[in-house]
Amino acid sequence: MPRGDKSAYTDKQKRMAEHIEEGYEERGVSEKEAERRAWATVNKETGGGRATKEGRRHANERLEERAEKGESRAEHERRSEAAKKGWETRRRRAAQSRS
Repeated sequence: MPRGDKSAYTDKQKRMAEHIEEGYEERGVSEKEAERRAWATVNKETGGGRATKEGRRHANERLEERAEKGESRAEHERRSEAAKKGWETRRRRAAQSRS
């Protein structure tokens, strides 16, 4: 695929780039620079031009992977709750030490 070829992008990514480009042009950026910035933004936000979901993992796949390692969703959520509780404690103690 030659440089600049947009055939690997989805229709949604193409629409997104067009919309971003129009926004830059309205702000006075040249047409060529607006297009460059628009595609750079699309690439950053969507991971580049892949028409398929090749290389992208879904949440279910990650859950299955954790299950294979012996970690349940409940364990994951419990650790998450513990992290939140710890953060609250640190924040409360920091506020008390300032007083």
